[in-house]
Amino acid sequence: MRDLAALALALVATPAGAQTLVPPAATASETTPADELAMLIALGDADDRMTVPVSIGGSGPYDFIVDTGSERTVISRQLAKVLDLQAGPQVRITAMTGTSMAGTVHVPALNVSKLRHEDVTAPALEGFNIGAPGMLGLDVLQGRSVIIDFDRNEMMVTRPGRSDGFSSSGGDIVVYAKSAYGQLIVTNARYHGKRIAVVIDTGSPLTVGNSALRAIMRQPPHPLGVISILSATGGYLYADYTTVDQIEIGGIAFRNVGVAFADAAPFARFGLSDTPALLLGMDSLRLFRRVKIDFKHRSIHFDLPRTPGYRNW
Repeated sequence: MRDLAALALALVATPAGAQTLVPPAATASETTPADELAMLIALGDADDRMTVPVSIGGSGPYDFIVDTGSERTVISRQLAKVLDLQAGPQVRITAMTGTSMAGTVHVPALNVSKLRHEDVTAPALEGFNIGAPGMLGLDVLQGRSVIIDFDRNEMMVTRPGRSDGFSSSGGDIVVYAKSAYGQLIVTNARYHGKRIAVVIDTGSPLTVGNSALRAIMRQPPHPLGVISILSATGGYLYADYTTVDQIEIGGIAFRNVGVAFADAAPFARFGLSDTPALLLGMDSLRLFRRVKIDFKHRSIHFDLPRTPGYRNW
């Protein structure tokens, strides 16, 4: 099975049984800010990451993952220490493996391109677990649009209404969603005619399904093995990695979709424990040329491929 690299607040995946190399912990006297900053840069070098440059105060930019599946913006403890950010209160966060308490830091100002967000209270987690210097969550993304351009391997965060080419391309499909805790949940989705819920999760490298979805399947999905999922908080969740013959979202057919089945904590957080549901990750989103997630208008735009032959299409 292919490696599934670290990408999300909620998700970092590797094949079960594979050895994960963790750098030895350094003591405070052994670790300098320069050493920690070098670690941050290295964490952002993975080829399959989709990030945006983020400036904090007058420092940066740093490559933050845009995570539409996360309610809060997260910063690595290493970067927080480098920037000497002031500690904030403990908060409750939900990751793939469950809910736990985490310390926060106060980010006075955060800039993404020309967009500015002030007074962010961000959970501070280990950089190795989140796989990046930080992640932009729904607290910053609300009222904005996330555009993922797979042709150019770029991701942007913009104000809604900005000209982006979707309206004139002629090849895009628009799907509308409802909101839960700021998260967009698509209800116009089906498995062989049976309605399911879909959450667009740009922070996840792969698509995750819950037990309720598995229970409605006419035949067991084709098993590919077990994978271990390391959450941003450091815990592990085990999932059955399979292929599902068909999923439809807004009339778009996905065939032979790779799905990791596990009752991950976000399903319960979004009220989807008993509803057949998917967290649609980057592996499925990459089937399109571009994807736009418009939080203000609660819509997702899919720009279809120019030519056939895409995997799972």
